Amino acid sequence: MIHVCSLARLHATVEATGARHVISLINGGTVFTRPSNVDPTNHLFLGINDIVMEMEGLVAPGEAHMNELLEFVRAWPREAPLVIHCYAGISRSTAAAYATVCALLPERDEAEIATALRAASPTATPNARLVALADRALRRDGRMVRAIEAIGRGRDAYEGEPFSLALI
Repeated sequence: MIHVCSLARLHATVEATGARHVISLINGGTVFTRPSNVDPTNHLFLGINDIVMEMEGLVAPGEAHMNELLEFVRAWPREAPLVIHCYAGISRSTAAAYATVCALLPERDEAEIATALRAASPTATPNARLVALADRALRRDGRMVRAIEAIGRGRDAYEGEPFSLALI
């Protein structure tokens, strides 16, 4: 099971789910504490900004970040849930969760996964750059990008409600 949340809900989500693996997609300078029950080797920190184009002074998601993400999720043993979070739980984390499901279930239709994402989170607005990077890395030939475009932008919110996606 994959759980998605905001930074503010990270500790509560890890505690409630029993997760032992965490992916953090937040600005590099953001100060936060890794949940104490998550071993440092089970925590992937990607210091990226929530942007879709290169901008001076900010870190745009890149191929290296996506490769790290995919390597981490493929190594995740799935014995306990995985928590993916960003600052608001709306853009970077939802894109990473979508990429994770697509990577771990390569036979599953991208549109079906995107529809499940929208049903789980009405506020999800996956970062388009991260989705495009995943689409290329997973050789999905634009299908991931088109599926996320089809579900449209999520409802406006300051912070997304925690949600989960099943790997079935």
